[in-house]
Amino acid sequence: MKTFRIIVLIIITICLGIFGTYHWMSFKTRHQVYDSVNDIPKNKVGLLLGTGKYAASGTINLFYKYRIDAAVMLYKSGKIEYILVSGDNSRKDYNEPSDFKNDLIAKGIPEDRIFLDYAGFRTLDSVVRAKEIFGQTNFTVISQKFHNQRAVYIAKHFGIDAVGFNAKDVYKASFREYLARSKASLDLVFNVQPKFLGEKISIQ
Repeated sequence: MKTFRIIVLIIITICLGIFGTYHWMSFKTRHQVYDSVNDIPKNKVGLLLGTGKYAASGTINLFYKYRIDAAVMLYKSGKIEYILVSGDNSRKDYNEPSDFKNDLIAKGIPEDRIFLDYAGFRTLDSVVRAKEIFGQTNFTVISQKFHNQRAVYIAKHFGIDAVGFNAKDVYKASFREYLARSKASLDLVFNVQPKFLGEKISIQ
């Protein structure tokens, strides 16, 4: 019976930790994420966080589509001058940054205003590499709100002055995001670094 109680207490503690971490990140970034293009401050660079172009059904992934729309809106409103696309290119047949680049160009963004980071395997990598590789200490993160909150929280930890522009949501944050924020928090506690760094690239 004593062992059962201990197990129950452990489970409750873990659940409270996951729940608390999620809402703490939302609270700490509440003034740094924006829904309105008119309200968001101007930055030189918009960090567009990657995702796959297609959903499992084979249709266009709406997270992808709405992030494209948000990046184009920021650029055409003069709120960013360059777009840094950071995503996964770990396989030859999967290239998030290039997909984004092609569709951004099709939407009227000049090619010379788009930079690609092929080693943005996860949010921490994308945020830290924007600083360490691309030399940006302040930028605008472009993704859905729940993702922006996590990215901006990570950025603040690394001394980056970041804001987030919220692309249209597809659905509210899932339980997966609760776990993602707990994992991100542990990564910061244990000082986890990006999988790859490399030579510096100047955005200009």
